[in-house]
This record gives sequence, structure tokens and C-alpha cells, in this order.
Amino acid sequence: MSCTLTFHGAAGTVTGSCYRLDLGERSILIDCGMYQGDKTLKELNYKPWPFDPRSVDAVLLTHAHIDHSGLIPKLIKAGYRGPVICTEGSRDLLRFMLPDSGGIQEMEVERLNRRNQRRGRGIVQPIYTEQEAQDSLKQLVPRDYETWFEVVAGLKARFWNAGHILGSASIEFHIADAGGGEPLKLLFSGDIGPDHKALQREPEAPRDLDVVVMEATYGGRPRPKLDAAQRRGVLAEEINTALAAGGNLVIPAFAVERTQELLADIARLMADGKVRRVPVIVDSPLALNITNVFAKYLHEENGVQTTTRNPFEGGSLRFTRSVEESMQIEQISGGAIIIAASGMCEAGRIRHHLKNNLWRPNATVLLVGYQAPGTLGRFLEDGERAVRIQGDEVLVRARIRKLEVYSGHADHEELLDWLRERLPVRRGVMLTHGDLDAIGALRASIAQWKEEAPHVTVPRLDETYNLRAPHPKLIKTPKPTPPRLDRYAQAEALAGHDWHNDYARLMLQVQQQLRAAKTDAERRRLLKKMQRVLGR
Repeated sequence: MSCTLTFHGAAGTVTGSCYRLDLGERSILIDCGMYQGDKTLKELNYKPWPFDPRSVDAVLLTHAHIDHSGLIPKLIKAGYRGPVICTEGSRDLLRFMLPDSGGIQEMEVERLNRRNQRRGRGIVQPIYTEQEAQDSLKQLVPRDYETWFEVVAGLKARFWNAGHILGSASIEFHIADAGGGEPLKLLFSGDIGPDHKALQREPEAPRDLDVVVMEATYGGRPRPKLDAAQRRGVLAEEINTALAAGGNLVIPAFAVERTQELLADIARLMADGKVRRVPVIVDSPLALNITNVFAKYLHEENGVQTTTRNPFEGGSLRFTRSVEESMQIEQISGGAIIIAASGMCEAGRIRHHLKNNLWRPNATVLLVGYQAPGTLGRFLEDGERAVRIQGDEVLVRARIRKLEVYSGHADHEELLDWLRERLPVRRGVMLTHGDLDAIGALRASIAQWKEEAPHVTVPRLDETYNLRAPHPKLIKTPKPTPPRLDRYAQAEALAGHDWHNDYARLMLQVQQQLRAAKTDAERRRLLKKMQRVLGR
């Protein structure tokens, strides 16, 4: 029986995780994630599938993050009728996350269509609606960790705790040999959690494998090794410095896991007197629902690990649900901790709070996770002094701070340690879910293992590999026509900086130059120079 693997996402980038495993006439997907980041990548979410969704027999999810699960409703909308198999924790999270994703898309498309109508452009449709996402939940099928189940004839699988978020999993497959020999042993790492994570156990997975498909998000990037008390100490210093400045502390944080980690540590710091009690406002209906899910899994074996009874309760903690409640936060000019999604500042209510606080010199923005290239969060991290939010220019006068201690991903050394524990890996490792620099750094370190180093492959978007070969072998297959990304667009998108980013930066520079000009005559001369360049 033939066995091929095609990389429809997370190939040279950290988003859009989606792999298609074909076994003869059977086909399954591992993950079905939404692209995030710059506009060139996000446009892939709207394009047709590079395969027929009706031909897929099953979908298995590594975890609930939208960049791994967010296109499930689109797949079902296109005709997929099979199960979506995941852990129980992932199922409970997805009950809220997928409808929330659909609602955000409807809201953002409505806002875009208002602008398009004013500009004489056509309207667009959301990838899927909140109701379509709600309907897709009927196909979720939960499975226990470390328990084998048959996916299709000749293919069995089991989940291992990946230590990334609640319900996260690495997925082990055994693919039967038609001649009755040993099965092909395949492992998808999913997103691997770090050591000493705030609320999760350390990752687990089997060893003695044939092929490992491994994430490389933090390849080449070490982080400080801190225990729980040291981690809280670093957070306390950031909070106290921010509050001493007199402004608000704004924390962009994913509604899943990161928000709950922060709440648990902030509650502990306030209870111990390490941070003074101030309002802690979580402006996210999704985060409230997800926090309730976390409370359900307190102290379970593969659930939330914490030393306190319920770290998500406290007198100074307030969740908001309605838009009106969210807008009222704008009246708070200082002395509050405001947590809102998304963690990369790409959507949701955080953009409103950034718009309201970035221009304030006494405000602080604390980035507590990975910021993908091309996202607003990455521009802030990289020191941009002006950004565009919802079509408006916003000056960046606030302090921009970065904390690495809450990352949900293993760092460079932890990734290498995880892979060492999987050895031997006989046919090879395929590095995905990382930018090209991260993948290159991880690949170089693996090569230094010399005689025990497994063969390493770096797949590109929509490439197909034969897994029955001695090493994963690239197969020439018909590609989508036209390709989903042309060579130039793919290079730009994977570098995290496409023409949309250049356009936004140019518009900001033009506005700044016009304001800096001393007279209207100088401004007219500048505009005429630009018109000549454009041939007008």
C-alpha cells in the first residue's frame, strides 16, 4: 500500500498547519488550521482547497489553537462528512473557539464591506459563519490519551500529551505493511510544550520511529530556564514597573492557556503581596468560557496542573462580555491590567485597547508569546514607532516589553532534547511549523549529532513525499493551477513581510513627511514628486 504525505500548511511558516496522509485510496488530514500573519498568507484561507474535501476519510487534530483547527468549518462546508478526532480537552475548547472564530470573521468582513462600499469595491463573504462553526462541532469525536484506535483500515493511531495547551497531543500512527511486515511508525509532534510550563505537564511521546514530523517554532531561540517562583518574579517586576509609570498595563494574550497562566500567576502575586491589588480586566467573552473549561480540568491527570484550589477566582478579577462593557474600559487611563486577545494583536478586542493606549507615554504593552512575522505584535516587538490599526495611524509612545517565560513552545534546546528521546528515527525527520531561519538553525544542530543524526527534510508548501522510501522522497505531482502562492509571493510571505506591509509602512512615511514639512508649498512639491514617480 502506497503511503504519501503532502504539506498543505505550516511548511516554512508557523501557521496553517495541515498535512494530508494518503494510504492507497484512503486519505486523512492531520490538523486543518487557519493561516495567520501577513495578508498574503491569510488570503490562502479564502482560496479553494488543493484537494477534494469529500475524498477525506478522517481528520485528526493535535490541538485546538485556530492555526491548527480553524478551517474545520470550511472543510465541512465544502463537503467533508467524516469524523474530527481529538482529545476530550480539545473538544471542550473547540466548542467555544470555532464559533468565536466564525463570529470574528463575520464582524471583520462586515467592517471590510462597509469600507469596500465606500470605495466602490465588491463585497466579500466570511470563510464561514458562527452558525456554520457551531454546526461543525457535531463531527467532533473525542479519544483518550495513550489508547489505540483504528482510523481507517490499515491505520491505527493514539494521542500523547504534548504539554502545549489543555488537550494538546502528539499523534502516533502505525501504518500496516501489505506484506505482513513491521508497520511504518509515524509521529506528528504537534506543538511541543516547554519544561516547567505553568499549567501543563511536560510532553510525552514514544521512541523508536520511522518518520517524525516535528515543529520548529523556536529553533535557534533559547530562553531562560526558570522555575515557577522565578517566572512569577519576572512577571511581578514587569507589573510593578508598569503600574509605577501611572498608565495601564495592556497584555495581548491568547484566550486559550496564556490568559489562564497569567491569571493564575497574577492571583498568586497579589495574594502574596508581591503586586498591589489593582483591577485585572479580561476583555474577552471567549477567555471567560475557556477559563471555565480549565476550571473543569483542575488537577486531572492530563488537565490543568496547579497547586491552588482555583487560581481563576479573585476579588480584583473582572471579565467582560458585551461590546458596551469593552468600550467602557477606554475610560480607564491608568492603574489597570487589561488582558485581551489575540496574542499576536491580529484580531479581536486587543486592537481597540492598543489603539487607546499605544500613544500614551505612561502605558505599557507586555508581549508574552511568539509574534509571527508580519503581525502587528511583531511590528511592535521590532520597535516600529507608528502602526496602522483599523485604518488609522497610531503613534507608539508606550513602553513595549517582551516576556519569553510564558511561551507555550519548547525552545531550541528543549526541541533537541525532545527529538533525542525519540531516537532512533530510522527514515527521517521532517521539520515544519517554523520560519526558515528557525528550521535552518534546528537542522544545523541536528546535523552535529553525526552518526546518530536522523536524515532531515524541509518540506515546502503543497509538496508530496513518499514515506515508504528509505528517506522521505519528494514526488513530482500536479500542483494547483494557478499555484496557491507564486514563487515571489511565497518567498515574501514566508519571510513574514509582504507588499501589504510595505504599503502600510509607505503610507505612514508619507504622512510623517507631510506633517514634518514646514509649509504647504513644501508639501505640494513632495506630492508632485510622488505623482511623477507614479506617472501621473
